[in-house]
Amino acid sequence: MKVLYLTKYTSAGASSRMRSFQYFPYLENSDLKISVSTFFNDRYLETLYNGNKNSMLILKAYLKRFFVLFTVFRYDRVVIEYEIFPYFPAWIEKFLSKLGIKYIVDYDDAIFHNYDLNANKWIKKLLGNKIDQVMKFSSVVVAGNQYLAKRAKIAGAKKIIIIPTVIDLKEYKTKRDYESKKFRIGWIGSPSTYKYVENIKKGLTAFANQRDAEIVIVGAFTQHKSEPPFVFVPWQKHTETQWIRSFDVGLMPLDDTPWSRGKCSFKLIQYMAAGIPVIASPVGMNKEVVTERNGFLANSSEEWYNSLSEYAENVSLRKKHGVEGRKIVEKKYALQVTAEAWKQLLMNNGNI
Repeated sequence: MKVLYLTKYTSAGASSRMRSFQYFPYLENSDLKISVSTFFNDRYLETLYNGNKNSMLILKAYLKRFFVLFTVFRYDRVVIEYEIFPYFPAWIEKFLSKLGIKYIVDYDDAIFHNYDLNANKWIKKLLGNKIDQVMKFSSVVVAGNQYLAKRAKIAGAKKIIIIPTVIDLKEYKTKRDYESKKFRIGWIGSPSTYKYVENIKKGLTAFANQRDAEIVIVGAFTQHKSEPPFVFVPWQKHTETQWIRSFDVGLMPLDDTPWSRGKCSFKLIQYMAAGIPVIASPVGMNKEVVTERNGFLANSSEEWYNSLSEYAENVSLRKKHGVEGRKIVEKKYALQVTAEAWKQLLMNNGNI
């Protein structure tokens, strides 16, 4: 069976890497022949992470995707990440549906809010229900969490399956030594999501200075320079898990907005996979992932401070929560668990 994946990014883009590319070896072992066509290339991602946008690269992306659409009839399945053309009506998705192309569409973010909550009134007016239409015309919507699944249901999606964003257990060794000379607070993400850390930066700085702790930020390197107690390091695939394993606690602050409620708590899952206890804002899926077994939910500055203090002062609690977090990931948030759901979905012999 031949499957075409229309992803937004190459494997260098976190969403495409975790929602699509990491599954390919498993799917191909199930007699599925995978072809992939990305929308944006690596060069576009490099300019984006440096705070720029290249209009020529964007134009080339649209042209490339347009010509790829002429090949969809060669495949038994078509999987679309988010949408076919960003900031363009759902005409193509509707057309494919009318032609009998039973496409599957996958979401790990509330990208519908790019349109229905856009500050530009014309985008909001013309494209406000664009993603609802993409969901409606699809044969299956794969949602990363309940918030996204609820939107698909409201949109009138025919079938909805929840598959969280997960990690490959083989890539995550667990923390062994929970004793540390210097308490290390960690965060990993992209430059665009570092804004959530900045919302609690003042409190983090005060805590770190009082406790002689350090705060390691992985992934926002292009925009910031290290200055105690903050250490900024670039994201690199081959060092990602090493940095996470070096943390004494992993953070996932969020603001309580519609966009944030659609996030799939992937940072938390990464920390937990490495045996790291977590502290997170009680927003969206975070409230499902974080329990009293593996971390703390913190809403106010006082709660963030108290949670950090608990971990700084109690090594055994760090270890207990870290070990329990890993168990949760092994049970619910591992590629080795969810790959089977994707395989069954794609091999369902047209009954979708």
